[in-house]
Amino acid sequence: MAVSVRSWVANEGGKHLVLMLWLGANSWLFLSTYLLYSTGQQYHYLYNMLGLGLCISRASASVLNLNCSLVLLPMCRSLLTFIRGAHMVSSRKTRRLLDKSKTFHVACGVAVCLFSVVHVSAHLVNVISFSTSYSDDFPALNLARYRGEDPKRILFTTIPGVTGVLLVLILLLMFVSSSYCIRVSNYEIFWYTHNLFIVFYIILMMHMVGGALKYQTNVETHPPGCLRANQSGPKRQDEDLVRAEDDESRCREEARFEPHYPQTWLWVSGPLCLYCVERLYRYLRSSDPVTIVTVIRHPCDVVELRMLKKNFKAQPGQYVVLNCPGVSSFENHPFTLTKCPTVNKETFGIHLRVVGDWTERFTQLLLPPPRTDMEILPMVQQRIYPKVYVDGPFGGPSEDVFNYDVSLCVAGGIGVTPFACVLDALLDGWRGFRLQRLYFVWVCREIQSFYWFAELLCALHHKLWQENRPDYFNLKLYVSRTDSLQSMSEERYRPLASRLQVGRPRWKSLLDEIGKSNKHKRVGVFCCGPKGISRTLHRLCNSARSGGTTFEFNKESFS
Repeated sequence: MAVSVRSWVANEGGKHLVLMLWLGANSWLFLSTYLLYSTGQQYHYLYNMLGLGLCISRASASVLNLNCSLVLLPMCRSLLTFIRGAHMVSSRKTRRLLDKSKTFHVACGVAVCLFSVVHVSAHLVNVISFSTSYSDDFPALNLARYRGEDPKRILFTTIPGVTGVLLVLILLLMFVSSSYCIRVSNYEIFWYTHNLFIVFYIILMMHMVGGALKYQTNVETHPPGCLRANQSGPKRQDEDLVRAEDDESRCREEARFEPHYPQTWLWVSGPLCLYCVERLYRYLRSSDPVTIVTVIRHPCDVVELRMLKKNFKAQPGQYVVLNCPGVSSFENHPFTLTKCPTVNKETFGIHLRVVGDWTERFTQLLLPPPRTDMEILPMVQQRIYPKVYVDGPFGGPSEDVFNYDVSLCVAGGIGVTPFACVLDALLDGWRGFRLQRLYFVWVCREIQSFYWFAELLCALHHKLWQENRPDYFNLKLYVSRTDSLQSMSEERYRPLASRLQVGRPRWKSLLDEIGKSNKHKRVGVFCCGPKGISRTLHRLCNSARSGGTTFEFNKESFS
């Protein structure tokens, strides 16, 4: 399949530019620090003692400082949402880059893990060198107490050694628990271990306090390699001092060494303070519980939750983070808004699918089973809902559906939720956006899943027909499971039944059809669903089109 340069630049150009800048910054830091410690006069004696282990350990430390500061920025959700909403400083290209914030967070995390391995390996070599290359000429330069000291003793009796071991253990836990299999099978493990980052940064601040590596402070009065009267070793004898007539070759005073001033906090303190301020702001904003108005059980283990919160404002395509202390005080889970508050209705809603322990326990609190031990049933039984705290809203890729002339929304199963809010906004008569045509494709395994938003789809269909705009909304429904197939036979769902197809979409034919109908235009493609669908669409969006249409791919991803 031929790749279109124009489409590739539109979809991949921005993120690859950021990737190259990030790799360039890491490479420059590594090389500049390596050269500083290998050729710098102030490190001459330390380099003679430790060799390449010194250069590699310090170079990798510089890269770690950079990435430990950058890894926090993509997690400042409120800041990213503010930038997305500030149209004066945020173009569509910038917003699409912000949608890759989770990917950048993962990249920085992987870099931290990789260079931690390099850093630890180099320092293990340094510890051995401190023991075997003990300097009798410069005792202040030694980390070992005597020549031949056990390296394990050096490692576990110094502040840099102990804190380094703790940092490695915490990082190992966070790295292992971040794997896809653990996140899918047991999200709680990922959540709790990832919050160890607070302990990680506290220990990181203490890591350099011990001053294991020292530099020479009096290079002018004691040039590295100068002749010393009391220098040990066969290479420098007393007759060398007699033959040396130039004063610059003589040492005017003994070498003095001092540990480096800790620099990690200079890198980390800014992003860490920014993240802490944001967390405080989010805590204050979400401190009041919401009022649960309605809870509706839908087919296929889906629950709809309608809520009310004072001064809550949101845009279609945004998501919120829910916390229910009755389930877990520390766990927070993101859910896309399926209904935004409007001038007429202040309620907002989400749809959640019961998958996993948290959603199962949360659903049991929202819809407890009826009690069978009551002798007399009351006429009206009032529901008592659990306390729920909502943080957000936060920006998502689907906000830009209205910023294209033509948009294609592709949903797989419960992935329809970001687009449900978009459709609801169209139904409520939103104005002031540039969207002229919307293609909507929804793929489900079971036909009962379409009932989640069947009323909304039919209402929007009737509204557009009454306004004489039937071509504005192009709807295609696909049911992939063919066994025990049923149909939507209800009369009120006839518009959906006529657009329901069995099997999976032919994505290439679908995009070719859209491209021929919208020649020389930019079509926004928005996907929320299984990886198989998103990968196929991503590949097709980068391929060449005969009509000159550019498909800009946007994938929904919660951070």
